[in-house]
Amino acid sequence: MPSNPGIRDWAAQRVWIVGASSGIGAALARELLARGARVAVSARNASALAALPGALALPLDVRDGAALLAAAQRLRGEFGGVDLVVYCAGTYAPQRASDFDLDAALEHDEVNYRGALRWLKAVLPPLLAQGRGHLSVVSSVAGWRGLPQALAYGPTKAALINLAQILYLDLRPLGIGVSVVNPGFVDTPLTAGNEFAMPALLRPEQAAAHMLRGWEQGRFEMHFPRRFTLWLRLLRLLPDRWYFSAVRRFTGL
Repeated sequence: MPSNPGIRDWAAQRVWIVGASSGIGAALARELLARGARVAVSARNASALAALPGALALPLDVRDGAALLAAAQRLRGEFGGVDLVVYCAGTYAPQRASDFDLDAALEHDEVNYRGALRWLKAVLPPLLAQGRGHLSVVSSVAGWRGLPQALAYGPTKAALINLAQILYLDLRPLGIGVSVVNPGFVDTPLTAGNEFAMPALLRPEQAAAHMLRGWEQGRFEMHFPRRFTLWLRLLRLLPDRWYFSAVRRFTGL
């Protein structure tokens, strides 16, 4: 049985994507526009948002809660409401404990997790007033268990997964759908600087297609590509000692 009502009539959907200047968010916006949805897009890069013809551009920084509230109010005025809200904003830089960077770790927290909390402050009241709609958080398989070089990034993604699970428990009985997206490696500006191998690397357009299919099928969690993520799911089940040994062996640590 689906966890959420499936979204199928995309032409009837009013969508707000926060984090849409590049990568998955931009690809998702383009695909939704092609399917006839009304789409609003937000990010810091206003010129990148302007390159998405047909979308309502609402430039903002997710570290600015007042800007998120103002954008949500403008969206209500322009669209008359919202049906799907997606938090896709994020930052990523590899980091290990041997080269700990406090400022970078706190920046990840501000954008990846606290930004999502500010976004919730903006989107929850209209969704609760409607008594319907869907909110979706883009996390990562890096949030499932600890991985090398993810000291700043992984904990924020683990927090998003936990947040989505709690939101589902709280909101689904009130008529609001909730989902969490846990991609593997996707070819985006954030991953372009990785100096390690990225198995089963996807294009942003492929990631967007997986997300749309997941929403159509009413899934709570979407993870892809499964030829990669299913192995990680199996690793999650291992006792800690076995898990640490497997990760060291696979990564050459």
